[in-house]
Amino acid sequence: MEKILVSSCLLGQPVRYDGRGHAILHPQLNLWQKQNRLIVFCPEVTGGLPTPRAPAEIIQGSVVTNLGEDVTEQFQTGANIALELCKKNQVHFALLKESSPSCGRNTIYDGKHRGVKIEGLGLTTALLIKNGIQVFSEEQIPALIKVLAL
Repeated sequence: MEKILVSSCLLGQPVRYDGRGHAILHPQLNLWQKQNRLIVFCPEVTGGLPTPRAPAEIIQGSVVTNLGEDVTEQFQTGANIALELCKKNQVHFALLKESSPSCGRNTIYDGKHRGVKIEGLGLTTALLIKNGIQVFSEEQIPALIKVLAL
């Protein structure tokens, strides 16, 4: 059975910048969890950032908080560890949190800390895709189910 890297926050773990989780209630996610197929991971926390933390957005390739602190190094560290975890566990699929500066699959925030989303990839997502791992957001669970069924 294929393992799936999944954002910790999607399982309700309180790792988001605001100290909360973002639990997704989906029967397939519950089944995968019962089957022990999920590798639960938060690149931002693993990269060394605290919870809670200042919100961060990607600005011209760097990740900067709304307080002006450059946290690119921590985000890159988390992305690299995610990739190594995938390689170690032969993971080919990831289910990551949409719009996150780490995990965004289709959208991220515009870098101006005003709540505006734009098309783009988070740092972890971009690195995983570059290395052949298929990444899906929580909005794309049906597509992930289809791919895994093949």
